[in-house]
Amino acid sequence: MSRAPLRNPLPTRGPTSANCNPARFVWVASNEARFRLAACAMGANAAKILAAPVTVIVARDMDFADNMPRLAPHAPHMHEMFKNPAFGVPTAVRNTTLQGVYLIIAARALGLDCGPMSGFDPAKVKAEFLAGGNLEPDFICSTGFGNGEGMHERQTRLTFDEANRVV
Repeated sequence: MSRAPLRNPLPTRGPTSANCNPARFVWVASNEARFRLAACAMGANAAKILAAPVTVIVARDMDFADNMPRLAPHAPHMHEMFKNPAFGVPTAVRNTTLQGVYLIIAARALGLDCGPMSGFDPAKVKAEFLAGGNLEPDFICSTGFGNGEGMHERQTRLTFDEANRVV
């Protein structure tokens, strides 16, 4: 079976629930911006941010439902459904993380090393990089070609039987 060539390999092209696409990506690449982001990090994460050529802030747009008429014209009810915080907030959280994972998979496919991090102050990141909109930081991910220094070997993962149950 032949497939059409990938037209746009950005993480926004991966599937999300109802094509909601809530993720927004802030590419922190300048020295000045990397220092600002490092000041928001906890512990050793600051040094990781400063050492990487780019760190991406993966954020969720809490107003993502406004785009639903364009993104899912076949399902006009989705706009109102996602406007309801009881359904929209968990949808934004889950699908933003999913889009962030697509970013990591795409970067790894290109041979880049990735360091996803949760160790940062979300309020500081929001104030420094996401002000003026209804964006919330999900996680940050430093990317680049590591030199091996300070990098850990791949750690043990759970086995199939430990992480799965077939019913």
